[in-house]
Amino acid sequence: MDLNTPQLTFLRRLVTILTLTMIGGIITLVTLIFMRFQDGPVPLELPESIMLPKGSAPLAFTKSEDWYAVVTSNDQILVYDLNGVLFQTINVELP
Repeated sequence: MDLNTPQLTFLRRLVTILTLTMIGGIITLVTLIFMRFQDGPVPLELPESIMLPKGSAPLAFTKSEDWYAVVTSNDQILVYDLNGVLFQTINVELP
């Protein structure tokens, strides 16, 4: 039995090429992930202090590019601009 038939040679080359392609893909992915996370996390700019209404405690906080919001314990969402000025109050009504 001859092990060097043209079909086996083709399959051997095909497996070698596919293996090298997969190795190259993994190396590329690892390199891209390393380059992406090399800079470290982007610092989150938070206000130094927030003035909440009396009797309310913060439960949640969210921030966008132009505003931030605080969900309070008395079922309100307080929306502030980046300078800390309250510009909208949303009352949450539960059914």
